[in-house]
Amino acid sequence: MVRAKQSIQSHRKDEHVFLAEKFRHDTATNDFDGVRFIHQSLPEIDVSEVDISTNFAETSWASPFYINGMTGGSQQTKQINAQLAQVAQIANLPMATGSQSVAIKDPSLADTFSVIREFNPNGFVLANIGAGNDLTVAKTAVAMTQANALEIHVNTPQEIVMPEGDQDFYWLDKIAAIVAKIGVPVIVKEVGFGMSADTIAQLKQIGVQFIDISGRGGTNFVTIENERRHDKAYDYLADWGQSTVESLFESRAFQGEVNILASGGIRNPLDIVKALRLGASAVGISGQFLHMVLKEGPTQMAENLLTWQAQIQAIMAMLGARDIQALQNAPIIFSPELRHYLDERHLTF
Repeated sequence: MVRAKQSIQSHRKDEHVFLAEKFRHDTATNDFDGVRFIHQSLPEIDVSEVDISTNFAETSWASPFYINGMTGGSQQTKQINAQLAQVAQIANLPMATGSQSVAIKDPSLADTFSVIREFNPNGFVLANIGAGNDLTVAKTAVAMTQANALEIHVNTPQEIVMPEGDQDFYWLDKIAAIVAKIGVPVIVKEVGFGMSADTIAQLKQIGVQFIDISGRGGTNFVTIENERRHDKAYDYLADWGQSTVESLFESRAFQGEVNILASGGIRNPLDIVKALRLGASAVGISGQFLHMVLKEGPTQMAENLLTWQAQIQAIMAMLGARDIQALQNAPIIFSPELRHYLDERHLTF
C-alpha cells in the first residue's frame, strides 16, 4: 500500500515535467514587458569593467541568476537533474533541487536528488522542501544533497488544486524552527503566485532573511494541477496571484532589511536585468531552463547560459552600471497598468 502511494508520487513528478512543457509558450508575455529602461547614449564605460557577481549569505555568486527548484523523484527526473547539474558546473551557477518530499517518504528515491552532487561536487546547491515539514525533514533534505542552503516552498494554491494536495497550512512555526536551527541559509520561496508586503513582513518577523517572491508569469501550477484533475474544476484560478514585477513592488520597503530573490516568468537576460533593477539580488529560473535542457541537452544549454552572462554584462554596460548596486539606480519607467498597481497598493517606487 505504501509503495503504491510512493509510485503515484514519482509519477506526479513526471507529469509535472510533461505538463510544464505542454503549457509553455515561446511568445508568452508578462509584466516584465511593462518595465522599460531609459537609454543612455553616453554610458562612459567598457563592458569589461562590469561586475555581474552578487552576494548570498556572505558567499559570492559569479552570476546573478541560478537554476531554481524544478524536479526529482523519478528516474526520468533523475536524468534531468544530472543534466542540470552538469550545466551548473560548466556555467558556474548555483542550483536548487525540486521538492525532496518524495525522497523523504521513499529513501530509495534519494539518488534522484543526490545525483546533483555527483555531477557538480563543488557547486552551490540548495535543497528544497515544502513548508509543512519539520526540522528533522529539513536536516534530511540538506544532508541528501550536501546542500549549502535550503529552500522552503510555500504553495497554497497548488496544494488546493492538486488532487492529492495538503489542506493544512499552519506553516509559520515550522518555518521559524527550521530557520533558527538548521545551520544553513534558508530561502522561503513561492512557486509562482507572488508575495504581498504582508507575507514578507510575516517572514521577516520570524527571522527569515532570504525570500524568493516567485511571481505569476512563468510555470503555472494551478494550470498544471488542474489538468491532473478529472473534473478540471479550478480553471478559473489560472490568473491567481501577483506577477513577479508586482511582487518586487511589494518587497520594495523590505529590500534593505531582507535579501529578495526573484523568479517566475524570466525569459531572457533582459528580464534578469529588469528584476535586478527592481531590487532582486539574484534571479532564479525554472521553466525556461527545463525547456532548454530537454530541447538542447546540457552542453549546448551551458554554452547558451555563458552567452546569457556575457549579455547581462553588455546590457548593464549600456546603462552605465558597473555592478548590481549601480544598476539599481538606473532610470526606468512603467506601463500604465503597473503604475496603476502601485497606486492601488499605495506603494512607491
